[in-house]
Amino acid sequence: QLQASGGGLVQTGGSLRLSCSASGRTFSRYVMGWFRQPPGKEREFVAGINWSGRSTDYSDSVKGRFSISEDNAKNTVYLQMNSLKPEDTAVYYCALRVWNSYYVSLDDAEYDYWGQGTQVTVSS
Repeated sequence: QLQASGGGLVQTGGSLRLSCSASGRTFSRYVMGWFRQPPGKEREFVAGINWSGRSTDYSDSVKGRFSISEDNAKNTVYLQMNSLKPEDTAVYYCALRVWNSYYVSLDDAEYDYWGQGTQVTVSS
């Protein structure tokens, strides 16, 4: 089970840190991805990291502003979001892929488990 948290309302230029905690059955090797779905739009990839932290990837729209990290001891992955913009407004989901733990995929169809989503709203 994945639990996403940390969303909220923030002004343009502000910061938020999202967390995704895994409970129940956990995996030693995995890829964790963050996706988002803006209002009226399709879900899109935001950032991802593999279990070792050696493979990370970001969408062009968040590169340089967002940072993904993990704490394996806590079974938690974080998404630090800085310099937020109104276009970052979306429901953010974390997702886990366990069948291939070596590279980050941008394709949401490749992920096995999903969190419930947390709302991020950036006001202008």
